Amino acid sequence: MSTSDDDTELEFFEEPATLESPERQRRRMRPSRPGGPRRPSTPPPGAVALGRLAGLVALAIAVVVGLVFWVGSCQGKSKHDEYASYMNSLRPIAQTSAGTGTAFANELGSAKLTLPGLQSKLEQWSRQQQTLYDDAVRLQPPASLQAPQQAVLSTLQLRAIGLAGLANTVAGSGSKSPTKVADLLAKQAQLLTASDLVWADLFRLPATETMRRQGVIGVIAPPSQIVSNPDVISPRSFGIVYARLKSTNTGGKVTGLHGSELDKTEAVSGGTVKELSTSTSTTVDVSANLAFRVTFTNAGNFQEVKVPVTLTVTGIGKAVSKRKLVPSILKGQTATVTFSNLDLPTKAFAATNATVHVEVGKVPGETNLDNNRASYQVFFSLGSSG
Repeated sequence: MSTSDDDTELEFFEEPATLESPERQRRRMRPSRPGGPRRPSTPPPGAVALGRLAGLVALAIAVVVGLVFWVGSCQGKSKHDEYASYMNSLRPIAQTSAGTGTAFANELGSAKLTLPGLQSKLEQWSRQQQTLYDDAVRLQPPASLQAPQQAVLSTLQLRAIGLAGLANTVAGSGSKSPTKVADLLAKQAQLLTASDLVWADLFRLPATETMRRQGVIGVIAPPSQIVSNPDVISPRSFGIVYARLKSTNTGGKVTGLHGSELDKTEAVSGGTVKELSTSTSTTVDVSANLAFRVTFTNAGNFQEVKVPVTLTVTGIGKAVSKRKLVPSILKGQTATVTFSNLDLPTKAFAATNATVHVEVGKVPGETNLDNNRASYQVFFSLGSSG
């Protein structure tokens, strides 16, 4: 009995030990229920470092891209300013140089011009072009405009040389014929025409194309044209001008035959044209579009410039006068001057007799003034408009 009791006791104490261990192991290895809470998995240390590195790389890329755009914007602005600064500095040089051409043409049409005066002016303009050349040398063009800058210098050189050549030709004209002198002057003036081509084709065109390629917007290469009217420097024009100037000697006395001859005066009103007479009165309708046309001829042997023509209408104590200038008229050529918008006072001139006096002004060297003036008797009628 004691033996079986001992056996029984041993089995009682040993059984829990053998049964409890597998049960605990099964409880720890039991999988979690579907849909139940899960413990977050902890990423390995290498993955965290890689993520941080990727973020830093992305930030660095964004910063670099921003810097690239910022630097590009600054460079674009700097480039624009560089081109604009150069062109702004060049513009007054271009304008002053081209202005010589206008001054030259105006001087040739001056009634007071003499050969010594023309020579002096040409020498002065040549020195001016040389000064402009010196100013242009001091400019600092963008690197891509070095070749066009050389064309600017060549242009100014050609103009200085051409004007000096014209002055020397005038000075050495001596007893040469007007035709010979005119040919020599026209030959020297070809340098002025060539300078315009150099500026247009070798400076302005390539400079504009370069700025377009560089993306420079809003900057314009200035023009510079010294010969605006090629006829001014033609042999024909030079011959006419030289012959006129040659008729004035060094003492300022004008020689040769000079003068104008008044041909006729016409009244134009409402589409009707009436030629005025110095012997009988002419009825003229007073209307808003009333005008008088004066025609005269250069009866001398030389070109005349700045010829004044005056028309005066007088009636019952009132006088209306107008004056115009004929810029140039060649020998044997006829010119017509029209006087309109007379604003004649109706009370003074309507239904009354009046006098129309016309006079072609005296030109230098003119001695006979009998045939360049006339007075006409007219009767102003209100006509159908009254």
